[in-house]
Amino acid sequence: MQRRNLIGLTLCGLLFLGGFLFKGNLSFYFNIASLMIVAGGSATAALLSFQLERLRIVLRVVRSSYGSRLKSEAEIVDILINLAIKSRMEGILSLQKDEDQTSILFLRRGLGCLVDNYEPQQIRDILNTEMYFFKLRREDSERVLRTIADFCPAFGIVGSVAGLIPMLAGIDDTGIILKTVPLALTSILYGLIFANFFFIPFAANLRERTNQELLLQKIIMEGILAIQGEMNPTVLRTKLLSFLTPSDRQADLVPLSRIQERFHIRLDDRTDFDDLDDRPGPAVS
Repeated sequence: MQRRNLIGLTLCGLLFLGGFLFKGNLSFYFNIASLMIVAGGSATAALLSFQLERLRIVLRVVRSSYGSRLKSEAEIVDILINLAIKSRMEGILSLQKDEDQTSILFLRRGLGCLVDNYEPQQIRDILNTEMYFFKLRREDSERVLRTIADFCPAFGIVGSVAGLIPMLAGIDDTGIILKTVPLALTSILYGLIFANFFFIPFAANLRERTNQELLLQKIIMEGILAIQGEMNPTVLRTKLLSFLTPSDRQADLVPLSRIQERFHIRLDDRTDFDDLDDRPGPAVS
């Protein structure tokens, strides 16, 4: 997780907890019986719904999505440009070393196809298949998280009902009411917190990261195919920069002086370049 996100998460979490403390005591909202019903019930439903290995995979994916940093699009473009230059200077087989050393699995896969001299259409089919099933696996993990998120409020209602039954049975006994009302109310609270504070955000973050990784994979695939076709690195850079946002391309914009020199534009000191469009055009006969 990025440092800014971590700082924001800490501040917002403290603000959330502060809301509970503002008009009461935090201990009022803690009930071990409610916690056992919601957590235990949701975990049981998850184990009945999914294989244990699937839940372990989801746990690893969520941990990785928060614990590891993705390379930016600009970094991927720079890597591909360097590979294109190396390929033109030393040949495709020189990328074998980069294939062994790179930590980007999708890029390693593409470089392997290059080194093995696959046809362009074969490379595209292999990498598209890789992207397709990567997306399916991530969507499956997201589905598991959202399903568990649906379980939590349901078991919160179960805990609420479990508190209401003895309360109604002992309606004439004030002591029973005081013991069962917290169970009924805090169970719903725990169910909503587990669903909306953890599992739904986990699923949303996983989708966001998946979209980012798919974009990086698309850039890599286009770069690999361009390297295979021996595209000029300068042309390749211009092509790959199309994937970047305008703010990320600012450093690559051609300076105004070069545009003027290239197209022989001569402006006097009193004329601003932005005013060219305001000049009257030639008369049309």
